[in-house]
Amino acid sequence: MTILSSLSKRFMLTAMLLLACTPALAAANLVLGSKNFTEQHILSSLTTQYLSAKGYQIEKKTDLATIIMRNALLNKQLDVVWDYTGNGLIIYNHISERMSDADAYATVKRLDEPNGLTWLNPAPLNNTYALAMKRDRAEAEGIHSVSDLVAKMGAAAQAGQRWQLGFDMEFAGRSDGLKPMQALYKFALTRPQIRQMDPGLVYNAIRDGFVDAGLVYTTDGRVQGFDLLVLEDDLHYFPSYAATPVVRAEVLAQHPGLAGELNTLSALLDNETMSALNAKVDIDHRPVDDVAAEFLREKGLI
Repeated sequence: MTILSSLSKRFMLTAMLLLACTPALAAANLVLGSKNFTEQHILSSLTTQYLSAKGYQIEKKTDLATIIMRNALLNKQLDVVWDYTGNGLIIYNHISERMSDADAYATVKRLDEPNGLTWLNPAPLNNTYALAMKRDRAEAEGIHSVSDLVAKMGAAAQAGQRWQLGFDMEFAGRSDGLKPMQALYKFALTRPQIRQMDPGLVYNAIRDGFVDAGLVYTTDGRVQGFDLLVLEDDLHYFPSYAATPVVRAEVLAQHPGLAGELNTLSALLDNETMSALNAKVDIDHRPVDDVAAEFLREKGLI
């Protein structure tokens, strides 16, 4: 009886230890999706390394198209993604109404609740379109906003000078692109003033003086790497594209600490930080995982 009692106690102790470990094991399996450009690769690596240090096991699904990633999240094939509020408004819900950053976030958060998706705290990172110039020239000309640029272009035109702007072909031609922007800011461009090119070439064209200003993405590494100045969109034409962790609600319910952990990471990522991280990959040609690990160590997260 003594031996049986001892074995019984050992069995119960082992069972209790296994049960105690079960939540940690359950918490350690998340499928993370990301899209097919540098910023998303960095966000994926940051999230993977950070959550792995917290005890999670992360399976990554990378290089997904926007709609494919969205459908995979809705179909429970993914648990966590980093998405952008502009996608939530324009692509997923077909809302073209101009609104503040805060309203854009509140709207996509509310609309996705019935879909079982939770938009956590947005990063202070807005990867949207913008017009940019060479920093030294913009500062010399006193240009800090799009309205400043329009005023300078008007003055130059009166003096017989025609400034040239670089745009990718899609933005120059689409119905919610260049023409409505011109209408809002009240400026005209002749056909020779519009230089259409591959999106990636616009940065080089600005840097090399081939165009006076051009359309860029605000967190692209070449903004910082080429020392460009992003002009303030003072009339708020471009929609907000705040990078935000989006998680299935049932996953958050299973792992109560996950929301706080992702919000901690999100709070550290602003435009300047993200542009610098992108530049380390795209301009300095450093491995994504190395760049992400260095950042996380600097912030004390791993």
